[in-house]
Amino acid sequence: MMALPPEPTPTLQQLLAFYLEAGVDCALGDEPINRLEEAEPVPALAAPRPVALNPLRPPPIPAVPRSEITVAPDAAIASAREAARTAATLEALRTLMETFDGCALKHTATRLVFADGNPEARVMFVGEAPGRDEDIEGLPFVGRSGKLLDRMIAAIGLDRSKAYIANVIPWRPPGNRTPTPQETQVCLPFIQRHIELVNPDVLVTLGNPSTQALLGTREGIMRTRGKWIDYDTGTRTIRAVATFHPAYLLRSPSYKRLSWQDLRAIAKVLQPAS
Repeated sequence: MMALPPEPTPTLQQLLAFYLEAGVDCALGDEPINRLEEAEPVPALAAPRPVALNPLRPPPIPAVPRSEITVAPDAAIASAREAARTAATLEALRTLMETFDGCALKHTATRLVFADGNPEARVMFVGEAPGRDEDIEGLPFVGRSGKLLDRMIAAIGLDRSKAYIANVIPWRPPGNRTPTPQETQVCLPFIQRHIELVNPDVLVTLGNPSTQALLGTREGIMRTRGKWIDYDTGTRTIRAVATFHPAYLLRSPSYKRLSWQDLRAIAKVLQPAS
């Protein structure tokens, strides 16, 4: 059997590009750590001297970092529903979300990523969650997938002055990880109220997570994309359709043809009645 030639060692630039694509965008320390090296034995510490407690003063409670403060899931979801229900305007909704502490993602993200585009637009696009670039700028879809989304909607005569864009999750998950079901359920009342306040004629869910969260389906994006569904905002029924997330199209460009079919169907629905 012919021996296979050894794979070339990746360059530093290739390694950095791989880590960035995987969502690793920060170092945890200034010096590298060899985790395969045997640790030196740690000398035994002397037993601490007992501390006399003042019976009139309770013992101090250790401080807990804000990122580790959690709210019971059911209580957080109920709190989000009640807060979202009280928002009468988009500005009020944004203020409520900025002060809401029921989702731990808020304490690890840089900022709230609320929305972008024209709130008076007839079409609203909703993705899953912000990434690194969105977390820095505070706007949805501004990274690589955002640039592709801009080109996609431009192909049917739209831009951000004629469309409105948001995410189900308004805070970036650490390392671009997938949001947990609990995090999605806590944030769901806010995006539902968001859609109700914008009141578009057409709702477009981008990718599987946002489609399943908003359209109440457990089927994958291959089965749901391109199918028109009635979405009830609570005050009105609007037309909704799912299509591929631009990030997925960057990884699987062969599906751009199907995405183009979805975009043409959206453009047809948005055409004014003659």
